[in-house]
Amino acid sequence: MAYQQVSDIDTLANVGIIPIMPAKSSLNVSLTPELERFIQARVKTGRYQTASEVVREGLRLLERQERDREQAYHQLKAKLRRAAAQAERGELVDGEKAFKKLDAMIERHRHARRRKTA
Repeated sequence: MAYQQVSDIDTLANVGIIPIMPAKSSLNVSLTPELERFIQARVKTGRYQTASEVVREGLRLLERQERDREQAYHQLKAKLRRAAAQAERGELVDGEKAFKKLDAMIERHRHARRRKTA
């Protein structure tokens, strides 16, 4: 009976009913001596069992960084589109006035900090 259950699971997995872990593939990569030493040092710490684990972790971090960078890029583009639309409607800020306001805010902040430390 146990054999039948295993067979059913295998059959279900083969037809896509049960998700299967993605197969791993092999890829040869040339590394600088510095990177090779870095990878070996990570393995020696015991945190990683193999050099492949270190490389996979590095690629996951790179993937996350690329996603974050892409998201930041799209957010910046959206801000620029909003700013361009405001400019087209004439909703502009005078640069001189804006910097004077900023200078005044900075001075108030400095003055408040001096009073706290005195």
